[in-house]
Amino acid sequence: MIRINQIKMKLTDGEDRLSMKVSSLLRLRTEEIHSIKIVKKSVDARNKPDIKYVYSVNVTVENEKNISKRVFNNNIFFTEEKIYSMPDAGGEKLRERPVIVGMGPAGMFCGYFLARAGYRPLIIERGECVDNRKRTVESFWSKGKLNKESNVQFGEGGAGAFSDGKLNTIVKDKDGRHREVLETFVKFGAKPEITYINKPHIGTDILCDIVKNMRQEIIRLGGQIKFCTRLTDIHTENGEIKSITVENTNVRQSENISCQVLVLALGHSARDTFEMLSKKKLHMEPKAFAVGVRVEHPQSMINEKMYGVKAHELLEAADYKVTYNTKEGRGVYSFCMCPGGYVVNASSEEKRLAVNGMSYSGRDGCNGNSAIIVTVTPEDYGRTSPLEGMYFQRSLEEKAYTEGKGVVPVQRFEDFEKNRPSAGLGSVVPMIKGEYRLSNLRNIFPEYISSSLIEGIHGFSKQLEGFDMPDAIVSGVESRSSSPVRINRDESLEANLKGIYPCGEGAGYAGGITSAAMDGIRVFEAIMLKYSPLREE
Repeated sequence: MIRINQIKMKLTDGEDRLSMKVSSLLRLRTEEIHSIKIVKKSVDARNKPDIKYVYSVNVTVENEKNISKRVFNNNIFFTEEKIYSMPDAGGEKLRERPVIVGMGPAGMFCGYFLARAGYRPLIIERGECVDNRKRTVESFWSKGKLNKESNVQFGEGGAGAFSDGKLNTIVKDKDGRHREVLETFVKFGAKPEITYINKPHIGTDILCDIVKNMRQEIIRLGGQIKFCTRLTDIHTENGEIKSITVENTNVRQSENISCQVLVLALGHSARDTFEMLSKKKLHMEPKAFAVGVRVEHPQSMINEKMYGVKAHELLEAADYKVTYNTKEGRGVYSFCMCPGGYVVNASSEEKRLAVNGMSYSGRDGCNGNSAIIVTVTPEDYGRTSPLEGMYFQRSLEEKAYTEGKGVVPVQRFEDFEKNRPSAGLGSVVPMIKGEYRLSNLRNIFPEYISSSLIEGIHGFSKQLEGFDMPDAIVSGVESRSSSPVRINRDESLEANLKGIYPCGEGAGYAGGITSAAMDGIRVFEAIMLKYSPLREE
């Protein structure tokens, strides 16, 4: 097929105009073109306010090889579409269902692909199914009563279920896994456009429905799912997994489950599980991660700076991505930007407070928010154990809880810079799920983090004018941007305890919904290459 890049179109141009443009570029009649498939669509706002869409398309035509070479240039060339294919199954026999711990994107996709291939996985998830979980989370935001087992971090869909639902990733896709993830989301309810728009997103409202649809398909294909079921122990023999102990968190009843294959798709917040696994001599190591604050600006301001206009009926709420290196050489950057979104209380432990960002599919809230975070390394927080980064996160969350007196602490940026508690709000009103309190977030952080945040936010204003506006709202603490540990695995994706497959963001191999889902597929492939499907007896 033929790839054409850099096709620029007016915002008001329809796809019929795209077809005419392709015909012109290839010097063909429209009837000679068999198909046009959009593979990428992005916004070019460099010449504000003359904004254009930019397309890349795959085209199939009659007598493709006979097209004159003179129509080809750097933006027109032959290509092949990457089609995902499952590996051939191995020959080793499974005695038990493969067990997956966690039903975030990594565990869900690993389980779905195992179910498709006939392996009948068992998935255990400490939190609730997504419908019950939504009610529990909404109750927490309105009443403040935390369920430690089912919350913004734990439950069907993982932490990504209460986010913007971003699906972009920097992971290379030579095997077609990225495309397969996006097409799977479409199969279960997402809009087809996520397969080609430059920065695809689903939104928390749609993502929750997709998660439920995937679960139902896993069950239909022979899989089994146990909610409100937490991993409490693993049992090994001669360096291999033999069984696990789980606890039903509703009735506090334990059960021992034999298993030959155990996928640890824990998510980045399963701290009690990390502690248990460390005691069991599962090899893990500390890793760099980032901590900081959420920053809110008026979405109208962001739109105007990015598009040259405050709003445009044909464009979504604008997003941004900003990075900065401080004079001390420390990285400060935006993460998980939520256009027209909300800051959410994302706590999962008593008397510890963490925040995250969330958008609905419409992205129609008054403010845009983003995590503004500072890189920290084991050299910053210590190397006395693999879990030191986790303990560092906890210490910040305890200070955030104290500073906010149990609710989300917020502050005007000007007051944060001057190290004084905010006495009132300015032009920006926080859009927060959960209660908040005017506070001084400088009391949460070590000075090197606070000073890096201040320098970085001022630095960002050179990229996005007004970013350092005095009335911008900062809230904290943003401490769950990624896992603070990595569970080591070998080339076969197994840990030092054989039969255990660390997977996804919590294990240190992903950094978002899509990369976690892709890693879930990689782990499925590793299991399939070794074992034959588990057939009904």
